[in-house]
Amino acid sequence: MKGYVFHGPGQSAWEEVPDPDLEEATDAVVRVDAVTICGTDLHILKGDVPEVRPGTVLGHEAVGEIVEVGAEVRTVQPGDRVLVSCITACGRCRFCREAMYGQCRGGGGWILGHLIDGTQAEFVRVPFADLSVHPLPAAVTDADAVLLADIFPTAYEVGVLNGRVRPGDTVVVVGAGPIGLAAIATARLFAPERVIVVDLAAARLEAARKLGAEAVADAREAPEQLVEDLTGGLGADVVVEAVGVPETFELCTRMVRPGGHLANVGVHGKPATLHLEDLWIKNVTITTGLVDTHSTPTLLRMAAAGRLPTSQLVTHTFPLDRMEEAYDVFAHAPETGALKVVLGGPRREVVPVPAA
Repeated sequence: MKGYVFHGPGQSAWEEVPDPDLEEATDAVVRVDAVTICGTDLHILKGDVPEVRPGTVLGHEAVGEIVEVGAEVRTVQPGDRVLVSCITACGRCRFCREAMYGQCRGGGGWILGHLIDGTQAEFVRVPFADLSVHPLPAAVTDADAVLLADIFPTAYEVGVLNGRVRPGDTVVVVGAGPIGLAAIATARLFAPERVIVVDLAAARLEAARKLGAEAVADAREAPEQLVEDLTGGLGADVVVEAVGVPETFELCTRMVRPGGHLANVGVHGKPATLHLEDLWIKNVTITTGLVDTHSTPTLLRMAAAGRLPTSQLVTHTFPLDRMEEAYDVFAHAPETGALKVVLGGPRREVVPVPAA
């Protein structure tokens, strides 16, 4: 089959790789019908995630069809259309039993496209299939569903829930990429008074307005002053960091009010300074996190009911074999206007291989 392979910082290619096989009785093999590219994939290509070994197929989000399952898989079967979650869960370790699947110690967590071959390929092996894929309702299209593999649960859990957004809050989202935009959409489920969005790209600020942001600010034009003016000098109740660079994290710490919450979602490749000389007296809560995807079933029900603006985030579509072009478009989002790119190809018949 073909897959998008990481060969080291700045080096990757769409090339032939071995077909995946069942390795454990809890595995499933999924034919990939739709896949997307995440900002984390760009961090990997920059060398920010050194655990990813050269030769790894990238990607951790997909929609597809089950083609083979191990003997212990009970909840899905060949022919089922499923969402492949970005997080794999063994279901047995302490963290999984507390629904902290992202911290799984039984062989799961974020492993697809990180520690094992991922989803940016024609087929993918998914460990612990019973807890790591979700059967899809027919009402949810592939392009909509694939956004529920990562960006919506990440924004909702790590940004909105960790940030404890409440009715009447002022919420600031720094970074209007796909995660930031999903944070806007899911924060609005809690009826905040206002959502303020900060970014450098005019196109992304416009997308934020369309998703319901009441105010937007260019990051170069005193966003702190805007937040101060709109809150009567108090600062934001919740600030969501959705970029992952030291400057944006430090900006967030300056905009949060005393007693407020700063929810860091961005993937940081460099150290950021924590200014405790200013923050120690402010009763500020700072949270970090890798998504657990415990909210995925809820988000799927909401998507099926038309309550999530998933389709508004998809700006570009490609067939799978144009993966390199799709990466180039996504990596140059300020010039291309890309938010989420979705790749998929024509469905192919799967021919069973007779047992030896």
